[in-house]
Amino acid sequence: MAATAGRVLRLGGRWSAAARGGPLAQVLRLISTTKAVQRKNVGPSGPEKYTEEFIKKQIEEFNLGKRHLANMMGEDPETFTQEDIDRAIAYLFPSGLFDKRARPMMKHPTEIFPEQRKIQWGEDGRPFHFLFYTGKQAYYSLMHDTYEKLLNIQKYEDELTAKDFPPQKEKKNLAGSRWLTKIELEEMLLEKLSDNDYSRFIQLLQKLMTLPCGDIEEKYIQKFTREVPMQLQKVVIEPLKYDERGVAFSTGEGARKTARATAVVYDNGSGKVTVNGIDILHYFPVLQDREQLLFPFQFLDRVGKHDMVCTVSGGGRSAQAGAIRLASAKALRSFVTEREVEFMRQAGLLTYDPRVKERKKPGQEGARRKFTWKKR
Repeated sequence: MAATAGRVLRLGGRWSAAARGGPLAQVLRLISTTKAVQRKNVGPSGPEKYTEEFIKKQIEEFNLGKRHLANMMGEDPETFTQEDIDRAIAYLFPSGLFDKRARPMMKHPTEIFPEQRKIQWGEDGRPFHFLFYTGKQAYYSLMHDTYEKLLNIQKYEDELTAKDFPPQKEKKNLAGSRWLTKIELEEMLLEKLSDNDYSRFIQLLQKLMTLPCGDIEEKYIQKFTREVPMQLQKVVIEPLKYDERGVAFSTGEGARKTARATAVVYDNGSGKVTVNGIDILHYFPVLQDREQLLFPFQFLDRVGKHDMVCTVSGGGRSAQAGAIRLASAKALRSFVTEREVEFMRQAGLLTYDPRVKERKKPGQEGARRKFTWKKR
């Protein structure tokens, strides 16, 4: 419950009887607490600051004031919501102050007083936790626990290696999720962190995740991640089609600069790719172009599981490879789940590349290059 400084109610030049002893006086006492009283109630340092007893007492006073407001407005106190409280205060105590923080208000104590840690010391004044005097005991305790898990995983990997069972590194995909932000981590720990503290913790989590056996602590890592909400699907994905042999296939179209491509992806294939009736090795002799073309299959771990027939025209070899890449990515949407489609979208596989060559400007040697200036 928050209040404005020195706000009082005066009617007709004299104090009203309601303001002296009636229910309105109780509401006034709750709403119009002075700054000195606020500091007296909230400011004491030590174990008594924001204790459970203090919050409990504030909640009782809030409920009592809410009941008085409901009775004055002629409404049921049990169904009196926060919106009704704000409306009643604006009606009973109109304010012309411009600053919203100076206006009368009555909120639930859990919204006014920030959540605090439980008391970390006993009656004798000695702290319970051995990291208390670091000033950030929750943060350093979290760092200790995370590093201990990292050491345990490394020890487990050494045991597997000693038994001639080398750990196999599995690819962990965090697409569709993100790490906790600094503010979210501070709310979890109830402590203020510096940018350096936050970056050190995220680096430790990333190191833990990249270990070959890091999936052992997958649940622990997920506590510090949040899923990114999926974007609303605007394009309807066409269902799979079947040819005369009963083989499922899907088509997609793509473009890059002046190149236009159409790709037909077949299921249960051997990885054969033909472009304009020519094998991919002969049509794209440059390795970089072939890697770009096959990247959607590599991203979805589907290399060698599909056959693809492409038709492309216009542009150069690099632009044609980019057009086929977009076409094949769109065709693969029919073979995967919605979650994998969202991963593809976040990786940029379903986005058209708008980059084109910039035109030459008049009075210049090129698009950006200027003629060499000569004094004479």
